Amino acid sequence: MSNRDSLGASPPPTGLPDAGAPRLQRIVAHTAEIGGGVPVSRLVPTRQRRMVGAWCFLDHAGPARFEPGAGMRVGPHPHIGLQTFTWMIEGEILHRDSLGHVQVIRPGQVNLMTAGRGISHTEESLPGERRLHAAQLWIALPADDRDCAPAFDHYPDLPLWDEHGCRFTLLAGRWGGRESPARLYSPLVGLDVHAPAETRLRLPLEPGFEHCVLPLEGAVTVEGEQFGVNELADLGSGRDGIDVGFAAGTRALLLGGAPFGTEVLMWWNFVGHDKADIARAQRDWEAGGERFGRIEGWDGPPLVAPPLPWIGV
Repeated sequence: MSNRDSLGASPPPTGLPDAGAPRLQRIVAHTAEIGGGVPVSRLVPTRQRRMVGAWCFLDHAGPARFEPGAGMRVGPHPHIGLQTFTWMIEGEILHRDSLGHVQVIRPGQVNLMTAGRGISHTEESLPGERRLHAAQLWIALPADDRDCAPAFDHYPDLPLWDEHGCRFTLLAGRWGGRESPARLYSPLVGLDVHAPAETRLRLPLEPGFEHCVLPLEGAVTVEGEQFGVNELADLGSGRDGIDVGFAAGTRALLLGGAPFGTEVLMWWNFVGHDKADIARAQRDWEAGGERFGRIEGWDGPPLVAPPLPWIGV
């Protein structure tokens, strides 16, 4: 995915400012757009919440309906210093990358791309596809791993179980004795909860993690407050559990992670630990060198990076 919505003339650091105690804060998404005119709702980063653990970017794409031949079409673009994490709910997307991977992601599956020192990729709806609904997230890599070798992993089978009238899918990390196969570099958890009927349950939480809940369909109630689609319930940290009510037909994400502990910068599709990281990556992309490779099978031009907001870096 490509971040087409710039974060302003001076991209804010993410990380340390959000460490804290239990709280309940409402964050309302703002609308952006990914290639092909598919609307997305962006919850993180915002001025209120930069990161949730190492989760540093959260887009809710769709649910969208479009004519055959339309839909997502995101041309070649680069990444550094992060992992892209795509959870597919409806529709099918074709991923291509500069390592040579060509992979269709279908509902109930995760694509996880580790950018490390540099990778480029494309994403597009399949011919004849008419719908798209997905969560697209970024995970910041710790400083010691920011220049790791790039990689791509596809997870067609994830831990899935029924409990308390809900269907749970463990996307990332550990939960209740289960463990996702997703390759991670930081302590994280990602859980999809689907409630066909109205229900209320208690979700255990790791007290050392920051957490949030995002309804993708329906509505959830936390501490007497109702949160609708694209309203993030920021739970802060220090909780060992949370009582959550689910309206009938609700699907929600629970995301959490250990506070990241260091500041990172985000600009365009790059996550770096200082401005020089990002400026160097931008120059390498514009020069068309070997760092980001080439993608076979794509018939359009690469994306053009916006001008850097810094001078003389």
